[in-house]
Amino acid sequence: MMRIAGVLFSLLLFFASQLEGQVTQPQQTIQPVEITDNDTVIIIKTETSIENGSTLEQKADSIIRFTSSDSFTAPSYMFKPSPRKAVIYSAIFPGLGQVYNRQYWKLPILYSGFVGFTYAITWNNGYYKDYLGGYQDIMDSNPDTNRWHNMLPYGMDVESVDTQWFADVLKQRKDYYRYYRDLSIIGTVALYLLAIVDAYVDSQLYDFDMSPDLSMRISPAILKEERTNYNGNSYGLQWSFSF
Repeated sequence: MMRIAGVLFSLLLFFASQLEGQVTQPQQTIQPVEITDNDTVIIIKTETSIENGSTLEQKADSIIRFTSSDSFTAPSYMFKPSPRKAVIYSAIFPGLGQVYNRQYWKLPILYSGFVGFTYAITWNNGYYKDYLGGYQDIMDSNPDTNRWHNMLPYGMDVESVDTQWFADVLKQRKDYYRYYRDLSIIGTVALYLLAIVDAYVDSQLYDFDMSPDLSMRISPAILKEERTNYNGNSYGLQWSFSF
């Protein structure tokens, strides 16, 4: 009886040692891997289970997202001026159309032109009024109106001057300064209209591609001589230019 019990105990120890020899490794999970390149973003989610040292089970869910460096995503808002608004702003006040189109560098040129024309109008109009008053005084018979006395040339006085000749001189000077005053006014109006046209054209061509496309292409060519008795062909190079 004791002998049978010893045999059973030995068998029990044998099976116990065999069970301990089988090492069960815990389940391992690999975290998501993110690979980033200049042009490519790859996100891979992987779950791997290793059991019993010999069995490998792998389940993978992959999401691949490709982004090219040449692709362009337009922003939510891109400025594009309205030609109608540009004309209205420029008509209300010169220069507002250029500010609306963000052409700020044109403002000094525009306002310099207006300042120059304004000065020319003021200067010519002042002399025109002086000569107009002297001409009116010398042409009337009122002795109290003598503004033309201060306009006599050096070395002449009222008694020795020819009034008819001097009246013609005053009339010529009056017409001269009136002409250039009116010409300055026309120039101011033309500059005002030019500012409106410039604002309209700038708004229309705001997003126009003005980059130069100058290229040269060289390719082989076969030249056929039809006016000669020679039946062969000539070979050469062909240049083509793109403007």
